[in-house]
Amino acid sequence: MLLTVVYFVAITAEAMSGALAAGQRNLDFFGVVVIAFVTALGGGTIRDLVLGHFPIGWTQHPGTIYLVVSAGLLTTLIARHMVRLKRLFLVLDAMGLAAFSLIGCRVAVEMDYATPVVILAGMITGICGGILRDVLCNQVPIVFSGELYAVVSLAVCALYLGLAFCGVAEPIAIAISVVAGLVLRLLAIWRGWRLPTFSYHERWD
Repeated sequence: MLLTVVYFVAITAEAMSGALAAGQRNLDFFGVVVIAFVTALGGGTIRDLVLGHFPIGWTQHPGTIYLVVSAGLLTTLIARHMVRLKRLFLVLDAMGLAAFSLIGCRVAVEMDYATPVVILAGMITGICGGILRDVLCNQVPIVFSGELYAVVSLAVCALYLGLAFCGVAEPIAIAISVVAGLVLRLLAIWRGWRLPTFSYHERWD
């Protein structure tokens, strides 16, 4: 139940972040809807395609489509006021990252995949929506720019699997993993923790 609530909050927030990114690129309303959709649901779609998990999740829940599209279009009306909610969106985005990662893990576990695949499935679900958003908006994906984002997804997946292995009850494992992911992501933002980047400019000719 907790994960379901967090999931719906997360896809709403991710759809709105996608719509804002589209607005920064002066896209039309169709572009806004597309970017909102792929940001919110793209990670889960890629995961299902990679794992062979059919039918794809959102195709069985049309209410999810209505929610995502509505959130994207609503953003076009209230965008100028959303700067005041920046901190809230950071929290919701961090919650979404943790929730998406856990959902991806659980799908792979239910399909009896090996642990490395389970973790990758969680990470794909957690980060690929944002990657698609940034690529479609002609930006270097934030997850590749030193932000402690993919590492948080990895940590959430590993923690969840570790707790499950130790026999911790599923609801408790989910709650601990979501909170840990949220705290780690917010600490990374607050303290400015980043991954080292690689810069190479030498010519080969």
